Amino acid sequence: MIEVKNTSFKMLFSMSVLIYMICVSCQDGQRSSHEISIDQPNIIIIYADDLGYGDVSAYEQGTLNTPNFDRIAKEGILFKRGYASSATCTPSRYASLTGQYPWKNKRARILPGNAPLIIDTTMQTLPKIMQSAGYKTAVIGKWHLGLGHRELDWNGKIDPGPNQVGFDYSYILASTNDRTPTVYVENHRVVGLNAEDPLEVHYKKNFPGEPTGKENPEKLKVFPSHGHDMSIHNGISRIGFQTGGVDARYIDEDMSDTILSRSLEFIEKHQQVPFFLFYSLHQPHVPRVPHPRFVGQSGMGPRGDVILEADWAVGQVLDKIDQLGLAENTLILFSSDNGPVLNDGYQDQAVEKIGNHTPHGGLRGGKYSLYEAGTRVPLMIRWTGKINPMISEALVSQIDFSASFAKLLGVPIGQMDSQELLDAFLGKTERGRDSLVLEAIGRKSYLKRDWVLIPPHSGNPIISTVGIESGASNEYQLYRLIDDRSQQNNLAEEFPQKVMQMEKELNHLLENDD
Repeated sequence: MIEVKNTSFKMLFSMSVLIYMICVSCQDGQRSSHEISIDQPNIIIIYADDLGYGDVSAYEQGTLNTPNFDRIAKEGILFKRGYASSATCTPSRYASLTGQYPWKNKRARILPGNAPLIIDTTMQTLPKIMQSAGYKTAVIGKWHLGLGHRELDWNGKIDPGPNQVGFDYSYILASTNDRTPTVYVENHRVVGLNAEDPLEVHYKKNFPGEPTGKENPEKLKVFPSHGHDMSIHNGISRIGFQTGGVDARYIDEDMSDTILSRSLEFIEKHQQVPFFLFYSLHQPHVPRVPHPRFVGQSGMGPRGDVILEADWAVGQVLDKIDQLGLAENTLILFSSDNGPVLNDGYQDQAVEKIGNHTPHGGLRGGKYSLYEAGTRVPLMIRWTGKINPMISEALVSQIDFSASFAKLLGVPIGQMDSQELLDAFLGKTERGRDSLVLEAIGRKSYLKRDWVLIPPHSGNPIISTVGIESGASNEYQLYRLIDDRSQQNNLAEEFPQKVMQMEKELNHLLENDD
């Protein structure tokens, strides 16, 4: 052992050793000031698309068997009162990633495929919170939050996008699988684009010589039921028009495998550092085109088949986490952007083959609806060794991810609608939110503990294209969910004071939306 007697030299020697140790640590390139620890888990959000409360067998409502979704619930927490912020996709995704109510942003509605980015790049988003805690971040799968600015050139650099709102890596559907353009975008570029065959997209007029589902049904293998009859690709007509970019266009049957393989690659690559993955499934959104491995597996037609396909893919992610020895340091959250819908634009026998299955899980309504099935969705969290298996009655919302994960990671946040519910998400309490504003295609309802108020709204009570109750009525609707989860007993006339108080609170929230 070296004996150092001179005091000044001792200090110099000690500082040199410390600097050397820091340098060695930094040379790792993956472990510097943000070593993985049990208090800084990897975080994976698995976000399904149009999956209903009753589509997950852990909720014991439908007849589909989803063993891999169920693994998350059985090994963690199953929330019986977990809510998306909206009954449609873009607003819910906006709220999940920004921690803000989507109705505060007038552009946060179902977007066309050529819409500009709707998230302000200066906002403190969920992925930015992760980045500030030293995480590597990625979004892989469906995006549908807009890209670039108006008049976007798909053949150049696509900016701004996910990379400008907190994601280090992005591999996304440009919009959603029933809209043009039918391509993937990796970071700032369309994947596989041939410069000699430029991609053009339009949402008002077709391009010369391009077939459409409306005019050329002989070219289709999946037929539209309403809308969805514009540009044809892979035997499926879509919403919107496109021309060129043929080499870049995806194959629907391979989409799940493509999104999965990219997600597994990200996990493998970043297993030595804390990472955040927003694994964004496209199932069971239309068009429902499962890989041949899953065709006929559910007995319910393509909708049931793609749910089983998604369940298998989620199982592959869970297996990868276990194989890499990351289970005890990875928090996995599973949910859906809104409730279920059967006939959503294509003739795929979803209605005819539903049998005894109940995607709505005994709730009223569905996608697009103010009733419970529009926004009450599957929500489960697994963190092996940190979360004890349980069923929770806590009222929680996807909008609360930002504040809750910021608390977990010790990251300060600015003003948000997101509430810090970390203890509820970790199963330490069943006390969740006190109230929540929900919305469906511009209409709003107000959830307060066990009560929900739907104020009068104009519009058709039935959304004719999908056959779902919208929740619109000329009368006030008040339901006590604790004993009327199917919302069959309107108590508005019996409890007028409750109606007045809840409407006053809702109006106060809507008037103070800055």
